[in-house]
Parts: sequence; C-alpha cells; structure tokens
Amino acid sequence: MKKTIFLFATAAIFAACSGNKGYTVTGTVEGANEGDTIYLITSNGQQYIPMATTTIQNGTFTFKGTQDTATVCYLTDNLPGTFNAIAVDFFLENGKIQAKLSENGSTVSGTPNNDAYQEIRNQANDLSLQMSALYDSMADTTLTEEQRQANIEKMGSIQEQMITVMKDGIRKNITNAAGIYLLKQNYYYMDVNELAPLMSQIPATYDNDEAIIKIKDNVEKMKATAVGQKFTDFEMQAPDGKAVKLSDYAGKGKVVLVDFWASWCGPCRREMPNLIEAYAKYKNKNFEIVGVSLDRKAEDWEKGIKELGITWPQMSDLKYWNCEGAKLYAVSSIPHTVLIDGDGTIIARGLHGDEIQEKLAEILK
Repeated sequence: MKKTIFLFATAAIFAACSGNKGYTVTGTVEGANEGDTIYLITSNGQQYIPMATTTIQNGTFTFKGTQDTATVCYLTDNLPGTFNAIAVDFFLENGKIQAKLSENGSTVSGTPNNDAYQEIRNQANDLSLQMSALYDSMADTTLTEEQRQANIEKMGSIQEQMITVMKDGIRKNITNAAGIYLLKQNYYYMDVNELAPLMSQIPATYDNDEAIIKIKDNVEKMKATAVGQKFTDFEMQAPDGKAVKLSDYAGKGKVVLVDFWASWCGPCRREMPNLIEAYAKYKNKNFEIVGVSLDRKAEDWEKGIKELGITWPQMSDLKYWNCEGAKLYAVSSIPHTVLIDGDGTIIARGLHGDEIQEKLAEILK
C-alpha cells in the first residue's frame, strides 16, 4: 500500500544554482504505470498549489523550466490529501535533478540544495524506520510491562536523536538558506544557548524575512527571561475577571513556579498530578504555583481547573498562542515551567516530572 512521505514538513533552501540553463527534474515512481500523472506542487502556507503535471513515459517522468531562486516544492503521484499518494519534498532550482519516489524512502539529488537535504533526510528516515518498528511492536499483546517500558524509552531516545539531526543541520548550514529553512522549522527545539550564537551568522538577505524576524525577537525575549535574569512582569485576569500580575506573587520572598498550560493540552493535563503533588508538599514551605493558561474560552479554562483539581492562582488573557505572558517568555510549547526564587530571579526553566520534585527538594529544604 502506498503512503504519503514527507519529512516532518522539513526542507532546506539554498541560493539558486548559478547559470541560467534552467532545471530538468527526471524521476521514477515505485509502482507507477505507463501514462500515470505526476504532479509538481508548491505551497503557500498550508495551501498546496499544483504548478505543473506530466506523465510517466518509458518508466520515467520529466519536468523542465527555469527558476530565479530555489523553491521548496513537492513531487507526487496524486494531489495532496488524496489517499495512497507517494510524495517527496525537494528544491526546485536550476540544474539536473534526479528523483526516486518510493513508499520505503524517496530520494532527490543532483543539485547542492537537494544533495544537502538528502543527507539530512537519510539520517531522519533511518530513525523513522526504527521508530515505526517500535510502534508496531507495541501492538504485540504478549509484551510484558517491562518490555513496553523499554520500548517507550527507546522511542524517546530516537526522538532525541531526530532533534539532534535537525540541530546539527541548522548549525552546519546557518550561513546559507538550508540552515535558515531548517531553523524556521525546528527552532522551538533549541534553547537560548543554542540559538543566540547563530543569530549573528544569518545572512543579511534575511533581514526582512518575517519568520526570521520573529525568531530573532524570540531569542531576545529568551535572553531577557533566561536563568539568572530577573523575572519579566505581566498582567492578565484571574478566573473571576479581576486583574492580576505575576509580581503579585513573584519577587515577594516565595519560590514561585510559573506553569504555562491549557485545558486543551494533553501533555499539560498529564503533568498536572505531578504539580498537585508538589503543591501539597511545599505550599506551606514558602512555595507558590501560578498557572498561566493559553485557553481561548473562559468556560473551558474554568472547567479544566475544576476537572484537574487545580487550587493555586490562575491567570489568562484567553488569547491562545497569542498569550502575552507566553510571548514575553518565548514559550513555544506547553507545558512549560519557569521557576523564580524569592528575590525574583529565574533559577530554572522547562522543568517537568521528577525534575520539578528534585529541584524543589533542593531549594526548599
């Protein structure tokens, strides 16, 4: 059975190849028949736009044209959203490009952009195959609990390796468009110490790039709210509608854990019992939790508070991912925690699970 193959919607863009002879994309599609239609597709945000079509002739397909700059495009044997499509992302740029579409791992090569991306794709595909095998093995009803836990740990390790592949790709290519595109897709996996040194290496041609401007702005906010910095204050509303500030709690002698969460966030809900345990253990030992919700509707927020048994102070502006507090702290995924000491200095970020208990045990003796 065919299946769609995209690499995390991740792609790389370099400057277009020199010369003005145009491009030739030649390829094969596993399982295709003579006369089958092949689509060349570009995208605009989440919208996929067909650019051209051709057919399989003598086992191969060909697209020809010219490009002013390299553009991320897709080759597929069916339109996006169609069941059983094989698709691959690549760089449409001047030069001779060879593509092999396969449900077991497509390849595109022949130009600098595509060769660089294929190197990353190869690494990611190897890890994806390992992950798929582990997922499939979890359906085995004879597995012991120990075996299941071991598989879960292996999957976590593979995910970390995948992130490392992307980070390495960014660092290796940050001065060209390959690294820039990888950065746009994966920057939220990187902390301020990883991102800050890269910002000055971004070519000036991206000074007006909307996504890069946003990333640079986030990095500055990450610097301002990094460990060792004084907390940044903000004001929102409590569930009863009254205005409340973070400074109503932080910087007043108590250790404060700021928890960015939302009622719609599954991982946040799974983390909540750990916070409840920590609150019960330390709330009478100069410790407070302040929840900052990224909910959109007050009724959902209030329902989540009740369902999860949250008893600590809450605040929200009901702006979802436009939450002002989350933006000030450059929060790109939730749950996310910020730990502030009694003097108002940030002493940890991104603690979860046992890390919270261990850190609190260390500082609240």
